[in-house]
Amino acid sequence: MDIVYESEPDALLPLKGDVAQGPSAAETIRGDDLLAWRRGLLRIGGGAVDLDWLLEMAGGLSWSQLQMVHLHPERAYRLGASLEAIETMWNHHLLTAMPLQYLVGLCPWRDLELEVGPGVLIPRQETELLVELALSLMPNAEPQRPPLVWLDLGTGSGCLAVALARAFPGSSGWAVDCSDLALARSEINLERHGCRDSVRLLHSNWWQSLDFLKGQLDLIVTNPPYIPTTVLANLDPVVRHHEPRLALDGGEDGLGEIRSIVAQAKTYLAPGGLFLMEHHYDQSAAVIDLLASAGLGHIKSHRDLEGILRFVSARQVAITGNQPSPPA
Repeated sequence: MDIVYESEPDALLPLKGDVAQGPSAAETIRGDDLLAWRRGLLRIGGGAVDLDWLLEMAGGLSWSQLQMVHLHPERAYRLGASLEAIETMWNHHLLTAMPLQYLVGLCPWRDLELEVGPGVLIPRQETELLVELALSLMPNAEPQRPPLVWLDLGTGSGCLAVALARAFPGSSGWAVDCSDLALARSEINLERHGCRDSVRLLHSNWWQSLDFLKGQLDLIVTNPPYIPTTVLANLDPVVRHHEPRLALDGGEDGLGEIRSIVAQAKTYLAPGGLFLMEHHYDQSAAVIDLLASAGLGHIKSHRDLEGILRFVSARQVAITGNQPSPPA
């Protein structure tokens, strides 16, 4: 994406989300005026990182391009949305703590741009590692094996479903959620990234409607609600007041939904099948115990981007016929 200077042909940066409708919403502004506008908004409140994110996602001005504005404030720059529209969103964010991702309608995640909105959890950066774990821990498909069958349990925005469908071409995926809002948003994102034909959406409260998948799944990936109820009150207002409690509240100790998932996971995994879960920063030992009690094996903890034990992997150890044992 290029910044347009005064001396270059008239052109518009691509617009992002639903912020602006058509070229009339774009704006050309001198760099020094843009920087003065930015300083004025920051004096009202909020953080520079958040405002710069909004400038990129709503106005098409990336962080590196913003540095160019600092270096050459005398030049004119074309934004993909008017400063008035961006300022309106910023003020709404400061007044109501509405997540900027909801206001723009988009969330960058991994190598994707996902549509998000109220009623659906905003994908977190650490959750990207669930996809990396799936890529590193799934054995290469053998020519004689049928295509990989996987399940995204509690799909939310569909971030994991989209990433898995792209990571495993030719696979057959299921994206499951008990929220109609989440399933609708997941469908949009699967369509947006060309994955709709390989992923089937299903309304279900965890395993409730999934009996037909018992013993069939090579991979189960889940990022369930895991925040203890008492902790929710201390979360940032952006999260506490706007993101769906259904996707956050894990009960008194944060393990309520995890217990329901783990208790039946083994039943749904194919021999050697892989189970991957994200959990709270202090739940690693408890989740390992639950997995072991449920009869899963090859249980391992995995660290997040900050070195915290945030993920767990396990396998269905029951082997049939002459199948080789799964990798440890």
